[in-house]
Amino acid sequence: MTLACGLTLALAYLNKARCAGAPFDELGRSLIFDRIKDSSVCYSDIQYLWIGRDIDNHVFPYLDGAISSAGHLTGGTVEYPVLSGLLMWLGAIGAHNDAQFLLHSALILVPFGVATAWMLGRLAGPPALLWSLGPPLVLYAFHNWELPVVAAATAATFVVVYYQRIPLRLRAVGAAVLLAVGLCLKIYPGIFLLPLIAYVFTGGLRGQELPPGVTGRFDPKGALAVAGAAVATTVAINLPFAVLGFDGWRASFTFQSAREADITTNSVWYWGIRPLFGSADGPDSAYAQFVSIASPLLIAATFALALWLGYTRYLREGTYPWVVVSAAMLCGFLLLHKVHSPQYTLWLIPFLVLIRVPRWTIVGYLVADLAIGVGVFRYFHALSTGSNVPAWELVVQFGVWGRAALLVVLFVVFLRARPRWEDRITADPRGPGATPNQALATTATG
Repeated sequence: MTLACGLTLALAYLNKARCAGAPFDELGRSLIFDRIKDSSVCYSDIQYLWIGRDIDNHVFPYLDGAISSAGHLTGGTVEYPVLSGLLMWLGAIGAHNDAQFLLHSALILVPFGVATAWMLGRLAGPPALLWSLGPPLVLYAFHNWELPVVAAATAATFVVVYYQRIPLRLRAVGAAVLLAVGLCLKIYPGIFLLPLIAYVFTGGLRGQELPPGVTGRFDPKGALAVAGAAVATTVAINLPFAVLGFDGWRASFTFQSAREADITTNSVWYWGIRPLFGSADGPDSAYAQFVSIASPLLIAATFALALWLGYTRYLREGTYPWVVVSAAMLCGFLLLHKVHSPQYTLWLIPFLVLIRVPRWTIVGYLVADLAIGVGVFRYFHALSTGSNVPAWELVVQFGVWGRAALLVVLFVVFLRARPRWEDRITADPRGPGATPNQALATTATG
């Protein structure tokens, strides 16, 4: 799995590197970038953000940044949480142009992609090739800084599932720390804390992992420890930036909250809801105001529904299915958030590996994703040249609505599915550190 992933990552870099290289302008931007980034589908946020966030000036992020009244970031502020900003700063060390920045960033990101492949391989076996050899890794591995956050989210599941000889509280606290690190990279792993807390509160596997001395069916102290570990980790990571550069630190959150669901977001809001409001654009338009309210409310509703359906499954089976609930919550987020960037597919792939879902849903999602990953950039190129616009718009809409429909299907399927690691734990209980009895119990309950 790791070797295959390494080879795919090399191909992913070569794919993006087609947009980078001499000659450069005075700011270190590859002259070829603007000419072919859309037509050749080699655009990456990494290369694009070399200019405009003081990355090219090697400014340490957030400390002297801010956001203007027009919504533009200034100084060293970037639009991502602080750990992603640090990775961007590290990638720029020693770089003097966007091609070097892309290469240095890729070298930083590669270990996270390979580590994800290793963990998925240990938990799921051959299905992990979906991560290691799948088209999304070629398209998006170096599109943005996604590989570290995917590794953090995967590692949280790995710690809880793989090291079963370690008491549940300790495993869950470790997983909470990893999810908090993921939150400080790209936010979304933070949502998985809720089902993890429920898993610990209900005693883990069939309620049989309660610590000695705990009476009753629940472990409220363990649940509080998990929540406390996540909060402490998040505060410890963010506090130095908030103290030393509050305006720059806050600006990244302000920027994302104010972002509109426009043509660049690939969301159902833009393609499905915006036409109902006419052509008015801007943050004060009725459309923007509606999305700013409806999107978070509906996302919260899907989270509550997933958590409740997980609870009903717990009542039937005795184990709170925190991983499948996490997967369903992610589907709700991807479907209803106002921004659905192409690289977010990398967030979903580990769940498609770890959870048994029908193959047609995987194939269908990859096809729809390919329509977005290629089609949206060809669509932008068509808009700039005025040629084949209807055809490429149709491809984009196929991707948007195909992906949306499959997210609805996967929301339901995930909540009814079982994890793949059951058979592997049973087949080799020594590998995940589980006793044969634990392995059989896991197989029986999921």
